Amino acid sequence: MIARVQSYALSGLDGVAVTVEADVSRGLPSYEIVGLPDAAVKESKERVRSAVKNSALEFPAHKITVNLAPAYVKKEGTAFDLPVAVCLLLASGALEANAEGFVFLGELALNGDLRPVTGVLPALISARDKGFTKFIVPYENRKEASYIHGVETYAARTLKEVVEHLSGFAPLQAVPTQTYEAGARGENAPHDLSLIKGQPMAKRALEVAVAGGHNILFVGPPGSGKTMLARSIPTILPDMSFEEALEITKIHSVAGTLGEAGIVTERPFRSPHHTATTVALCGGGNKTVHPGEISLAHGGVLFLDELPEYKRSSLEAMRQPLEDGVITISRAGGTATYPASFTLCASMNPCPCGNYGSTKRECTCTPNDVRKYRARISGPLLDRIDIQVEVDGVDYDDLVSEEKAETSVAVKARANAARKIQRARFEGSRVKTNAEMSEKETREYCRLSKEGEQVLRAAFERFHLSARARSRILKVARTIADLDLSENIKPEHLYEAISYRAYSAEE
Repeated sequence: MIARVQSYALSGLDGVAVTVEADVSRGLPSYEIVGLPDAAVKESKERVRSAVKNSALEFPAHKITVNLAPAYVKKEGTAFDLPVAVCLLLASGALEANAEGFVFLGELALNGDLRPVTGVLPALISARDKGFTKFIVPYENRKEASYIHGVETYAARTLKEVVEHLSGFAPLQAVPTQTYEAGARGENAPHDLSLIKGQPMAKRALEVAVAGGHNILFVGPPGSGKTMLARSIPTILPDMSFEEALEITKIHSVAGTLGEAGIVTERPFRSPHHTATTVALCGGGNKTVHPGEISLAHGGVLFLDELPEYKRSSLEAMRQPLEDGVITISRAGGTATYPASFTLCASMNPCPCGNYGSTKRECTCTPNDVRKYRARISGPLLDRIDIQVEVDGVDYDDLVSEEKAETSVAVKARANAARKIQRARFEGSRVKTNAEMSEKETREYCRLSKEGEQVLRAAFERFHLSARARSRILKVARTIADLDLSENIKPEHLYEAISYRAYSAEE
């Protein structure tokens, strides 16, 4: 007898429908799985056999053939345990039920318990978009599944619960859907901007970067507050919409880094160590193509402290994602495309000793040392960083001052207002922030007056800017105008945007 049930595999963040077929026929007892399974899927034979027997169900002592169709799609992971077990029980007659219309996902323990699997959210969203409306998933995956509206999701703890639900003996209750609420950080956040003494220009640059999604680089001596400024970014990041939260959650679901809430409520802030490999940053793996740090930072911030200490090859690999907002990873185990639209925040010393250009300490490096150190960051990568700010040490009077600085809550309110203007501007398109504008959109939304053109022309010729640098100055100026609630880009907005390219101009 032949039976069929439905499951789903993942290719990147896209779901691929997989039909699980089981044929139980007369002959010497055997058990084969075909359809391009990986080692984890092949090992499911023993998990399924033990789970069925330990659930007080009859495992067929016949010739068993399980096919995972389509055969040209590689099947990976343990999520096929549950659909294989249900399909075998249907084919052998041990389960008399109609499983048509259900999508099954779940790993089986030897005692029949259902264990959670990764990638449930993107798999269910893809299945829903293809017309499937009924799902059975492990109980521990119920929270992420509860944010998918318009479907019936049932969360089971054991294989026996699934069998009893399908047969009608003990129906499961559908998981209630939840509404999304963005996470909020209060004024008592440990890295609030008000706790950073001095550095008004750096704080302003940080506000502009967050408001428009621009990449930012802090250059300054040790102890000037570069890392504190970067650590304060999560406190001023604009709130996420439900659509953004779902997109970010799909990546973290595939990576297995999703928390107990079942959905990401705060924009990601990733800070990999400088010893991270190219694979760790960009993604990949020997067998399964996993998302890397730049994809896990999608919709949020990737902070690279001590930028020149990272491997040159790792930094250069980020150039394409910084430009396109996506990364395609090709490995022996397959090819996957992940979103990688993040804000890069980096910090570095101006020289090996860290004091070049400082008014507080004397630099001990030779000009050649300084040149070699700065050469670790390539021109093309530096060109892709919209805002480059030089910071110096803080005066003692600033450190002991009791004067209250502006809080992150106030800055976040302005960033939210600027992002609201951008959402209205780009409504109906894939662009969400000013930093993501294409050349066509830059021409449309960043038009300058005659005076503004003269200002930009003078900067272009004086600092020998590239075409990309000119475009990024325009985008930053557009953000500054949004923060100023100005419909047009004014000369003062351009002057400020140009001032953020000073470090490149020195090169």
